[in-house]
Amino acid sequence: MNTLHVVLVEPEIPQNTGNIVRTCAASGARLHLVKPLGFFVRDRHLRRAGLDYWDDAEVTYHDGLAAFLGDVAGGRLAFFSRKAARTYDRLDWPEGSDLYLVFGKESTGLPDDLLAGNADRSFRIPMTSGVRSLNLAGAVSVVVYDLLRRKGFPGLS
Repeated sequence: MNTLHVVLVEPEIPQNTGNIVRTCAASGARLHLVKPLGFFVRDRHLRRAGLDYWDDAEVTYHDGLAAFLGDVAGGRLAFFSRKAARTYDRLDWPEGSDLYLVFGKESTGLPDDLLAGNADRSFRIPMTSGVRSLNLAGAVSVVVYDLLRRKGFPGLS
C-alpha cells in the first residue's frame, strides 16, 4: 500500500482545516485531526471552506498527540516546521509505504521536544528570510502535491 496521510495537530483555524479537507479529497490523501481542535467540527466556516468535500475525504480523529503517535506506532512519519534544518524535497517516500505528514497548529507549530527528538524526520518549506511561515493550508498543499508529482500522480487524472 502507498497511502499519503495528512496530520493536523491541534488545528486552530476552521477555514484552514476546511481547505485541507478539500485538498485531501482532491488528492486522495487521508486526513487525521489531533485533538483538541480550536473549533467545532460543525463550524459554518469550516464547512464552507471544505464545501461539499467532507463526504469525499477520509477523516480520522485522535485524542491528543500521544494517542496519535501510539495509533501509528511504527509508521513512517515526517514532521513539518520552519525550525527544521532539512528542506521537504529531501523527504523520501519509499514504494509500498504509507507516509504521515505531520503539521502543527497555526500559532505555535509542533512541540519543540517532538522536533528535537525527530530532527532526522523534520522538514521545512524554503521561503524568504522575512517571512515567518506559510499558511497551513498552503503548506499542506505544497508538500502533498509535490510528493504526488514525484510518484506520477497515482490515481489522479
